[in-house]
Amino acid sequence: VINHLGKFILNLMPSGILRPEVVNVMGNGMVIDLEHLHKEMGKLVQAGVKITPENLKISDRAIICLPYHVMQDCLEEDRLADAKYGSTRRGIAPVYGDKYMKKGIRIGDLLQPQALKKRLEGILDWKNLTLQKVYGGEAVTFEQIWEWLTTYGDPIKPFICDTGLYLDQAQQQGKKILFEAQLGALRDIDFGIYPFTSSSNTIAAYAPIGSGIPNHNLDNVVGVMKAYSTCVGEGPFTCELFGEEADKLREAGGEYGAATGRPRRVGPFDLPASRYGVRMQGADEIALTKLDVLSGFEKLPVCVAYDVNGKITRDFPFGSDLDEAKPVLEYLDGWNCDISGCRKPQELPQAALEYIRFIEQAVGCKIRYVSVGAEREQYIEL
Repeated sequence: VINHLGKFILNLMPSGILRPEVVNVMGNGMVIDLEHLHKEMGKLVQAGVKITPENLKISDRAIICLPYHVMQDCLEEDRLADAKYGSTRRGIAPVYGDKYMKKGIRIGDLLQPQALKKRLEGILDWKNLTLQKVYGGEAVTFEQIWEWLTTYGDPIKPFICDTGLYLDQAQQQGKKILFEAQLGALRDIDFGIYPFTSSSNTIAAYAPIGSGIPNHNLDNVVGVMKAYSTCVGEGPFTCELFGEEADKLREAGGEYGAATGRPRRVGPFDLPASRYGVRMQGADEIALTKLDVLSGFEKLPVCVAYDVNGKITRDFPFGSDLDEAKPVLEYLDGWNCDISGCRKPQELPQAALEYIRFIEQAVGCKIRYVSVGAEREQYIEL
C-alpha cells in the first residue's frame, strides 16, 4: 500500500490500519505469529501510523503460530525436497494442523497464564515427539516457548477482545464492515489446486466465519483480479510464461512475493481460472488491477481455454487433468502508451477498453474498478 506516509508491505495487519478513521479487526480465523506481528506493528508505528486498542482489535480465538510450527514447516519442506508444496516456511500448515487436532494455543490464552502453562507443557511433550522422532530435529523447551510468548505476547494483551461481539454490535449500530481477503480461490483448502493451497478457506463465503460473525451475510463481493496472471509457490500454472517474456512482465509488475520476496510466476490473463474464481467467490463485481503494467506490450495474449489431452475445455479442471492442461491463447492488441494518469474511462485508449470488455464478457462479471497505478487515486470507476 502506498500513501502519504510511504510504501507499506502488510502481511498480518489489515490495510485499514493506514486509515486513522477505521477500526481494524484481526479475526478468529487467523493464525498469528506474535513475533512477526510485533515487528510489523513496530515498523508501522515508526513510520507514523497510530496503533491503539481503539483502532486495532485482535480476536481472543485466533490461533498463535509458534516457533515450533515454523521449525516443523521447514523440516517438512526439506524432507519433501523436489516434491515440496512451495510453503512460505512460516509455519502455516503445521499451525492449522494443530488447530484441527485441538492442539492449538489461542490468543486469548495469553490472558490466562496459569492455565496456559499447564496446556503448553502437554502440547510440547507431544510436539517434541514429531520434531525429534519424525524429523530428527531438536526438541524445544518450555522455557524457550514461554519466554517467546512473554516477549511478544505481553505487548498485544491490550488489543485482545471478543471481536465477534464487537463486530455484531457494530453491525447493530449501522456501521459498515469491510472484509479484506488474503490469497484467492485457487489457494483455498477445499476449492483450490490442492495440495498446493494454503491451509484455510480463502473464499468470500468464509469471511463472516473467520471474523467472528457467522450470523451475518455478505451483501457485496468485489473480486480482485490482476490484468494478467501471477502465482507464488508450487503447483500447476497452465498459462505460465518463461524466459525473457516472463522476465519482462515480472519486472514491469514488480512481481515478488510480499511475504517471502520470491519471484512470482507470471502469465497472461487466464479465463478458465478467473471464471472459476468468480464462481467460487460469488463475486458481484470485479476490481481489475495493474492494467498499467501491460502498457509496454504490443500484443496481449489471453488464455481462453485449456487443452487437456486433446480435449478443449473452458472449465477449470480437477486434479491430474490440471497437470496435463495446455493453454489455448488468443491475442489482443496492446496500447503502447502510458495510462497511469487516466481517471475516467474515456481517457483510456480504445485497445485498453476493448481488453477490459473482453475480460468482463468472458468471465461473466461486471468490472467496476480498474487500477492504473499503485497510488490510492490511480484508479478508474467504470
